[in-house]
Amino acid sequence: MLSRTADHLYWMARYMERAENIARILDVNHRMSLMPQSSVQEEQAWGATLRIMGLEGAYHQRHAELNSDAVLEFMIFDPNNPSSIRNCLRAARENAHAVRGTLTSELWETTNGTWLRMRDFTPERFADTGVSEFFDWVKYRSHLSRGVTIGTMLQDESLRFIRIGTFLERADNTARILDVKYQLLLPAGEVEGGAADYYQWSALLRSVSAFEVYRRVYRDLITPARVAELLLLRADMPRSLARCMKEVYSNLRVVANSHSVETERRAGELEASLRFGRVEDIMHGGLHEYLVRLLDRVHDLGYRIANDFLVPMSPRM
Repeated sequence: MLSRTADHLYWMARYMERAENIARILDVNHRMSLMPQSSVQEEQAWGATLRIMGLEGAYHQRHAELNSDAVLEFMIFDPNNPSSIRNCLRAARENAHAVRGTLTSELWETTNGTWLRMRDFTPERFADTGVSEFFDWVKYRSHLSRGVTIGTMLQDESLRFIRIGTFLERADNTARILDVKYQLLLPAGEVEGGAADYYQWSALLRSVSAFEVYRRVYRDLITPARVAELLLLRADMPRSLARCMKEVYSNLRVVANSHSVETERRAGELEASLRFGRVEDIMHGGLHEYLVRLLDRVHDLGYRIANDFLVPMSPRM
């Protein structure tokens, strides 16, 4: 496969996954902002949302104050924010258009239709309908895209690069959410098991569709260690780091070439460390420190994959 074709497929998947992840984070924070809380708590929550995406500095260059309306507009519509939902869906469509002949007609129509519909949404419209319906729509369109991809694409290298892009983006996002939210919630909650503690940790789980899974697996109080275990080490949890890296590694092995030996080794090493890891060891050494190292390894894989298979990495990531 031509490296440019693989590059477009990879980034098409990453941008679609990124749009969904942003919608998830914003939706949970928006719902939490409707609950009784101080202005300081609300500002901390929205600030954490920007830090998750690495956009706190970019936001403050455009806005003097931190409030929900400004953050939502910045993260959904801002044309100068490359990670706004609007720009992510536009970029997914542009990458799909560049390799339209490689995609099935169903996948192209799904991706193109999502972008065309996105252009109809405006901040003024949310004043009447509310923003939660929009977030549900973004998540649905991302689910639809993945379903059409799996259901219609030939299981060749094209599909493999789409899967690699999807799960590498998801791994990065899950690690970011857990790191920032853990630092925000742990010192601020009530005594473990209290009402505020429960709602805040459950909101974190809902942001990665893990609340119901947590209840099925643990059937008990929500605790930081168990949240970390579920989102890091459980390979049967769809958005966990263990699951994401299992998918990245298995697909990398299929598309491996003579240049990717070290990339494959590092991916396998990271996958194995998550598969055999113990949450007690992670918590003992410090969850934040562990996640910083893990994010560095995920980013390193992204650069290596670009250099081995794709167009050399650009600032898009």
